[in-house]
Amino acid sequence: MQTHAVIFDAYGTLFDVTSVQQQTEETFPGHGDAITELWRRKQLEYTWLRALMNRYKPFSQVTRDALVYAAKSRGLTPEAQQIQTLMAAYLTLHTFPEVTSVLAQLSNKRRAILTNGDLPLIEPAVRAAGLENALDAVLSVDSIQLYKPSPQAYALVTSQLKVRAEHVLFVSSNPFDVVGATNFGFRVAWVKRAGGQMDELDTAPAHTVETLTELLPLVA
Repeated sequence: MQTHAVIFDAYGTLFDVTSVQQQTEETFPGHGDAITELWRRKQLEYTWLRALMNRYKPFSQVTRDALVYAAKSRGLTPEAQQIQTLMAAYLTLHTFPEVTSVLAQLSNKRRAILTNGDLPLIEPAVRAAGLENALDAVLSVDSIQLYKPSPQAYALVTSQLKVRAEHVLFVSSNPFDVVGATNFGFRVAWVKRAGGQMDELDTAPAHTVETLTELLPLVA
């Protein structure tokens, strides 16, 4: 089946969320690694819990809440300026080394982000990374207030880009996202970064790659 569009998850796939670790360590000396890891884990967990409870908050607010939890778990009481500093770090996340090159080489396909991030959080990161001209769209679930892996979230791709699900290659490093996108009907490539483990949810990705560069032969 021909690929017409390549759709990327943002956090963990294009943007390295662990790149906030240095700023976290400077803000909370001696706690940078632990807070960074727990911050990310709680960030995801809170999206799932809020979806189950029908108590939506934009991802920027979820991210802030997860940060406060992570700091408190280390016996710290984060001050407003500390929270502001670390939230600002999300606006300038580093991309993985191959991102710019791969997006350029996919210029004959439609390229877009589908993210749980709300636009005030993701758009500055896209601009800071110089990716705005390498993407045809940045799609946020905030427009429907339903987080991935809800099928309605993935339907934003087909409805907004006017592309059939079978013509999409969806790319994510997050196993829950891989499962959700596969369930929706996309062909999915799992970017197995840092030796990740696929979830046991009766679903396997169509492709497993170590870096985005390995996607290029899949859409040639």
